[in-house]
Amino acid sequence: MFKALVVEKNEEGKTHAAVQELSEAQLPAGDVTVDVAYSTVNYKDGLCIGPGGGLVRNYPHVPGIDFAGTVAASDDDRYKPGDKVVLTGWRVGEAHWGGYSQKARVQADWLVPLPTALTPRQAMAVGTAGITAMLAVMALEKAGIKDGPVLVTGAAGGVGSVATAILANLGYQVAAVTGRPETEDYLKILGATQIVAREELNETVKRPLEGETWGGCVDAVGGPMLARVLGQMQYGASVAAVGLAGGANLPATVIPFLLRGVNLLGIDSVMQPFENRQAAWARIATDLPMDKLEAMIVPATLADLPDLGRDILKGQVKGRVVVDVNA
Repeated sequence: MFKALVVEKNEEGKTHAAVQELSEAQLPAGDVTVDVAYSTVNYKDGLCIGPGGGLVRNYPHVPGIDFAGTVAASDDDRYKPGDKVVLTGWRVGEAHWGGYSQKARVQADWLVPLPTALTPRQAMAVGTAGITAMLAVMALEKAGIKDGPVLVTGAAGGVGSVATAILANLGYQVAAVTGRPETEDYLKILGATQIVAREELNETVKRPLEGETWGGCVDAVGGPMLARVLGQMQYGASVAAVGLAGGANLPATVIPFLLRGVNLLGIDSVMQPFENRQAAWARIATDLPMDKLEAMIVPATLADLPDLGRDILKGQVKGRVVVDVNA
């Protein structure tokens, strides 16, 4: 028997999340069984735990869109008992039971060997948000980052925190956008050299082009803020867009793309090829300073998750919540 956070839905359509004891026979199909050590709390997890069920289609359900741990059993030659592994994406925690459990069973193709430089706890301090941030930085590098500050929106959140730390460690000036003054010291610890108030970028776009300010951008918000940022990019600069917290609508024109050559790069970490995921984890192990990673961590247990799921939907979570599923 093992413990897991299980979300159930009653006949009235209301969901309830609680820690339960399960048996391995209840795990979904898969060719690798993992003893989970740590998971995290992401925005999608909040939706899955929340009262509406969000992204979940079948109940009962175990949320947690990523996890790190040790292989317990494997029917695939690529993984053997004792191997350290990490999983992000592939709709784990949404369509397939996820990481809020002391055991998980998944397809071998979904896993990546954990770099030896990272512990499972550190891997989940990175998590889906962190690998998304690394993929965004890699996309900006490939497109070419211009001189001048690199803007990070939603900087106090999971993606923004890791992107800020990575970019600063690579030597870029980072302008971090936040709507919470109490996070400014935290963002400066991560390496931000400039703090931009969210209100400055939340105004309705009045002109399609403004001054050429940013040499690149990791946007974790989307919506009207992304539209405003597009008009402030330097000529030929790129925006790596990774989030929809501000909405999927983009009230912008084509002018920044036509007259300023701005590139909009969409980053989706859900079903990345193995090679991309492995390369991103390798870069994280070398380009993300561990002291700054530790500064992002907020520890949690399975019992804390219902409240944390609500908090992250309200924008009240700072940094990376690391869930010790065995605590």
